[in-house]
Amino acid sequence: MEERKYLTTWKKYLPVIRLHLKRSLNEDQSFKLNITDFESAGDRGKSGYTFNINMENGRVINNISGSAIARDLFELLKNDEVISGILQNRNVKISVGKSFLLSIKTTHVSVYK
Repeated sequence: MEERKYLTTWKKYLPVIRLHLKRSLNEDQSFKLNITDFESAGDRGKSGYTFNINMENGRVINNISGSAIARDLFELLKNDEVISGILQNRNVKISVGKSFLLSIKTTHVSVYK
């Protein structure tokens, strides 16, 4: 299994992701990814590039182990100082669907746990 083959591709999107994460504090965000960027990094074939990452306080709370594209994105997010700060005390859901639209939804972590 190749490791981190999508990391370089995600790095290209990091400034845009950072901006949309900040904006997601006020309203849900989404933007279109360029599918050819990801196809050149690795062919996912029929399985596609769709994924969901659910994070709470900067930690993934769902299983992304089967998705290299999701794992590489999370690796990049957790190592970015600005993004790490945004993720604290928040629930963040990042998803990419079949139409290659990356969506970000952010809510505050409930204090009533």
